[in-house]
Amino acid sequence: MKKYISILMIFGFLFSFQSCASQGSSDPTIVNALVDSQEFTFYAQKANPTNYDVINVMNSLPNTTSTRMLDLNSDNYTIDVSKNTVDVVLPYFGRVFNPSYGNTDKNGYRFTSKDFVINKSQNKKGTWTVKIQPKDVSTVEEINIEIFKNGKAFVSMKSNDRQPITYDGYVSKSEVKQEKEKL
Repeated sequence: MKKYISILMIFGFLFSFQSCASQGSSDPTIVNALVDSQEFTFYAQKANPTNYDVINVMNSLPNTTSTRMLDLNSDNYTIDVSKNTVDVVLPYFGRVFNPSYGNTDKNGYRFTSKDFVINKSQNKKGTWTVKIQPKDVSTVEEINIEIFKNGKAFVSMKSNDRQPITYDGYVSKSEVKQEKEKL
């Protein structure tokens, strides 16, 4: 019986590595070209608040866990980086020190910056670090994007009016935005 359990454990372990390896990834040359051109979009898949009070509150809700609530299933949560603008639309889970009451749009990260500084560097393993410092947004000090060779990315937001938060996701080519027709 112990032999069967150990065999099942080995197959389960191998299956977990298979599922991790089969997740979508990009070619390293495409990722390098995107970062070099400074024309890419980060798509957030998961939010990771650093405040354990928030996680404990989410775990106390009936019929749900914090891990399921923090999975961002929509492609609407993005950071669009171009040469002229940085457009950020990300949710926020955590403690806001200066909340805007009555206007919930300002409690998340929703802004467009046209005056910013980008510093990028690549380490020996091919991982890019992109630091964006928006100068025309008063609440955000720095956006750090760590982009791996396979296109996966990790974003950390440093703000002066709220606790830090990180996001997991991936980087892809920016889509051309079409202007909405006004009726």
